[in-house]
Amino acid sequence: MNADNVKSQMRKGYLEYCILLILKKRPAYVSDIIAELKAARLIVVEGTLYPLMTRLKNSGLLNYRWEESTQGPPRKYYEMTPEGEAFLAELDKAWAEISAVVSHLK
Repeated sequence: MNADNVKSQMRKGYLEYCILLILKKRPAYVSDIIAELKAARLIVVEGTLYPLMTRLKNSGLLNYRWEESTQGPPRKYYEMTPEGEAFLAELDKAWAEISAVVSHLK
């Protein structure tokens, strides 16, 4: 078994949760989200993030708005919907349960 494959699957599993945690604080542009994920040592490229953001938006968890930029074309800023906030609350509970199981088994 390859540990890198398992780690990759684990990262994919909690990436949505991490994105919603970022957007809970404030609306953000994709580059800002990537920078915050990198600061947390979760490396994600735009090609991975854009389809995920679209899926979260299509699921009703996110909205976006366009803002003019002084450094090029308008930017799309994502923000959580009330449905996204409720979904995040469910993920918070699930994370606490998972964390408790792992901590217990260590």
